[in-house]
Amino acid sequence: MSRGNQSMRILHTMIRVGNLDRSVRFYTEILGMKLLRREDFHDGKFTLAFVGYGDESQNSVIELTHNWDVQSYDLGDAFGHIAIEVDDVYRAVEQIRQAGGEILREAGPMKFGHTVIAFVSDPDGYKIELIGKE
Repeated sequence: MSRGNQSMRILHTMIRVGNLDRSVRFYTEILGMKLLRREDFHDGKFTLAFVGYGDESQNSVIELTHNWDVQSYDLGDAFGHIAIEVDDVYRAVEQIRQAGGEILREAGPMKFGHTVIAFVSDPDGYKIELIGKE
């Protein structure tokens, strides 16, 4: 994407998590992402972990931020969800269920449309929409 002479792209989306190890396990073991990098900031008492499906130079990723003194967050009502495209939503839901993930909406056509979707929850309650390739 370009705006004038400036090239732009989305680098990452940051979400705050109460237990970093639990969240990294969810995104890597249940959703199949890779832990790309992790760094502790001792003076600021926080850790950043970046997870995604490919290298940050070519892909948008998720930044998991863990503030050491906070165990949980009020997610509020403004955040919607993270969307992930999958080959087969039905199969993805079953794999996530088998791995211990929480299914919020079973796989099926979206309301008023034909696209197959499902919703799952990460350990902190963030909603993740699985969208079938069309």
